[in-house]
Amino acid sequence: MILKFFNANQNNALDKLQTILSSRKFQQQNESSKVKVILNNVKKKGDEAVISYEKKFSKIKTNVKNIKFSKEEINKISKSADKKLKKSIDIAFNRIKLFHTKQKKFSFKYKDKFKNELSYKYSPIENVGVYVPGGTASYPSTVLMNCIPALVAGVKNLYLTTPALKFPVNPAIIYAAKKCKVKEIYKVGGPHSVAAFTYGTKTFKKVDKIVGPGNAFVASAKKEVYGEVGIDMVAGPSEVSIVADKFSNPDWIASDLIAQAEHDTFAQSILITNYKPLIKFVNSSLKLQIVKLPKKKIALKSLKKFGLAIYAKNNKQIIDVINTIAPEHLEIDIKKYKDLTKRIKNAGSIFIGKFSPEAMGDYIAGPNHVLPTSGSAKFSSGLSVNDFLKRHSLIKITKSGIERLGPSVINLAMHENLDGHANSIKIRLKKDY
Repeated sequence: MILKFFNANQNNALDKLQTILSSRKFQQQNESSKVKVILNNVKKKGDEAVISYEKKFSKIKTNVKNIKFSKEEINKISKSADKKLKKSIDIAFNRIKLFHTKQKKFSFKYKDKFKNELSYKYSPIENVGVYVPGGTASYPSTVLMNCIPALVAGVKNLYLTTPALKFPVNPAIIYAAKKCKVKEIYKVGGPHSVAAFTYGTKTFKKVDKIVGPGNAFVASAKKEVYGEVGIDMVAGPSEVSIVADKFSNPDWIASDLIAQAEHDTFAQSILITNYKPLIKFVNSSLKLQIVKLPKKKIALKSLKKFGLAIYAKNNKQIIDVINTIAPEHLEIDIKKYKDLTKRIKNAGSIFIGKFSPEAMGDYIAGPNHVLPTSGSAKFSSGLSVNDFLKRHSLIKITKSGIERLGPSVINLAMHENLDGHANSIKIRLKKDY
């Protein structure tokens, strides 16, 4: 058996499940102390520190001066991308942009009975930095998913950084970035690039918000700089939970579990079923399929260490399990799915039906694949256009409005011992209270 068995039909099942899920979080590295030193050095020394850390972490022995792609480099590399891949990126770009265009929220305005004018308006963040991993995790889809909602929101300046000094950059990343109208592309990664975006250097533009995935060091750096700049989220390793029944194809289920497990040894793939024999069938299929996988060592370690097969005898147990896990990705591959989807409260993205594998959402369906992980779907959502918009409330009070509402403000302010607040109303009413 590759997947560990868990019976949801036992006493304190949800508490026990939560303990298992939490243990995965504790095993992930916390790199905050090391990262703080890096952030401070980049803040003080700028490009010099950025180059020094890039050489150190990427094990570069040659002299490094230029850490930004020129326009000529961008055009040349973009043209060299595979034609079929370009076409796929174009299709994905159009579908993702269409979905995100429909998200945009618009300003509103109304007047109350005292003719006070109250309104809400939106304005885009001006400068956004996008972090895109390099090396073995070099994904053009990351560029599209992080840049397109910013583009739709109206972000004026998009900047991108990806490790590209030791190894040639993936041309598809450059093509996707150019398509998303990225202003500048830098050649470094790691926490030092997060610092460079936060504080600005001679080469790096200072940004207002940083988005994009990365390793434990990058995630820790983003967490540390939050407050100096905005961030999308502190994302952990990827995860999927799949609800299946006796009508599900075990080979298809196994392939979807593997698809998530190949991301990272800390990735988590969970099967939830009301049909116990399916667990055996899926485990058998996992063994057969994983042999042919190029990343079989990563996937197998992930499945053995964090994979679960949960038996839940009825819909109530299934719902309770899902809402406890709060999965980043949730696949529902059962015949009667409507009752489940109505009662799911905690999940990043929900894939319905046997022809909706999570991989479709990763690339081309349209919704964003930047989603809350490690149970954070209980209180947060996936990346959207709203993450790149600021909301401003506008308040215009009339003479009649302050006369009718002011006394209540005075009462509240005096109750809170804020006499200055109360006086700012009194002075306008010209009344002695």
